[in-house]
Amino acid sequence: MRPTSRRWTVRLVTGVLGGAIAVLLGATAASAHVHVDGEDATRGGYGVLTFRVPTESATASTTEVTVTLPADHPIASVSVEPVAGWTATVTSARLAKPVTTDDGQVTTYASRIDWKADASAAIKPGEFQRFSVSAGPLPDVASIALPTTQRYSDGTVVAWDQLATGSAEPTHPAPVLALAAAQTPTAPSATSSTADPGSGTATAALAVAVVAVAAALTALVVAIIGLLRGSRRGRA
Repeated sequence: MRPTSRRWTVRLVTGVLGGAIAVLLGATAASAHVHVDGEDATRGGYGVLTFRVPTESATASTTEVTVTLPADHPIASVSVEPVAGWTATVTSARLAKPVTTDDGQVTTYASRIDWKADASAAIKPGEFQRFSVSAGPLPDVASIALPTTQRYSDGTVVAWDQLATGSAEPTHPAPVLALAAAQTPTAPSATSSTADPGSGTATAALAVAVVAVAAALTALVVAIIGLLRGSRRGRA
């Protein structure tokens, strides 16, 4: 193989690998944001909402997490799951206009959930914590945004409250809960999923990234084989 061809092959492989690594890093960064999943979260029903909160700072720990619940799609009842070392507080607010539900008229709603850590329970760099609540009745809409504020031990405050307006993800996207349409209960199928909370779109993005890296590695192997064969022909 001529030197020029060899350099071109090396540049091509380097570019492929660089692009694949960028995809993988992008997927990893996206999965690191505050995220919410809903177990059995259906429109008009009750469900378990799980917030996954990672500490993205390299030097400070997460000491407080605040979730704001929507006033335009109010949720009347919220019960928190205890988390060791954390104190949870649910704040209620009065609705400007009462809402009628299957359980009667609702005049107040859960407006905010605060979790505060004891000194030893803060989420350290490189770690994450799950916070779960049972909530309902959930609104009859396809999805709701749940802006979340994350406070760090060094005084830094990160507001996860931006909504996507196109294909690109915002810098600080608000957690968005997807709500499935209520369905008639059926027997569980053999293919039912028991995925861990928080897998959702982050898992899909990571899978795409892994495929990209695998393809890049395959291209690298092919290029190396080509280089070796070219070298052998040159010595022949």
